[in-house]
Amino acid sequence: MRGMFRFLFSRLISTLIVVLGVSTLVFSLIHLVPGDPVEVMLGESAQAADRDALRAALGLDKALHVQYAQYLKGLAHLDLGQSMHSRRPVAELLAERIPATVALSLAALAIALLIALPLGVVAAVRRDTIWDFSASGFALLGVSIPNFWMGPLLILGFSLGLGWFPVSGRDAPGSLVLPALTLGTSMAAILSRMIRSTLLDVLGEDFIRTARAKGLSRFQVVVGHGLRNALLPVITLVGLQLGTLLGGAVITETVFSWPGVGLLTIEAIQGRDYPIVQASVLLISLTYVLVNTMTDLIYAWVDPRVRLGPDS
Repeated sequence: MRGMFRFLFSRLISTLIVVLGVSTLVFSLIHLVPGDPVEVMLGESAQAADRDALRAALGLDKALHVQYAQYLKGLAHLDLGQSMHSRRPVAELLAERIPATVALSLAALAIALLIALPLGVVAAVRRDTIWDFSASGFALLGVSIPNFWMGPLLILGFSLGLGWFPVSGRDAPGSLVLPALTLGTSMAAILSRMIRSTLLDVLGEDFIRTARAKGLSRFQVVVGHGLRNALLPVITLVGLQLGTLLGGAVITETVFSWPGVGLLTIEAIQGRDYPIVQASVLLISLTYVLVNTMTDLIYAWVDPRVRLGPDS
């Protein structure tokens, strides 16, 4: 338990440092983006006095270090500010969009696991056969095709061609299927190759030969003994990919007009709405960091060697 607490404390400290670095980087990048939000809101024909008044109301007339101090103070109090356009609290806008992004990410993860697990197992068990080569081909296609191309292909085939699913939006039945497939297929390709590789390593171990010598069925040997031990490295990859799903959701949500955080981010960038862009990018970044931290903790709980060190 002492080793677990020490590992937990070190991970929490490193996470806090990363969170501070990400917050600073997001603030810096947003203010380096060219374009004046005041001109976007008022138009180029606005009077100089009106521009100055709006800039003062938004706090954009203050020095950059003062804006940064106010930004960190707001984050410490969970105050993300107000939208420059709608004047609504940013936290309220994010709260409306988060459920859609979470639903899309979880559905994509479920699809990826449903595809990757059987595909990786079959490729490992049927090594150097047509099954293995087919799985490798699927993985190559899944990694090579970007979301902004896969999405329109699925729309052309299953929405406009067959009429099975809606083109965009979230309200119609089945609207989650195509966006989740777009995100899930690329992740399934990566996971299937990882499962194949780790399972092949495990199937060559001595305890697998012992299990076979005991007369266990092939299913019991592969799934009960091999797959259970092969999934340890996959846990880390799933955590990393789950964080990546949130980043990839920006493109997918834009293609399918899915009302999530990704689409909100794109709309805010187009309107130079700094508080929303900052909060959205920060939310995606922090979610990625927190998911990776949780993955480390789960991995350490499953494998004591991680938390106790290599010499244990």
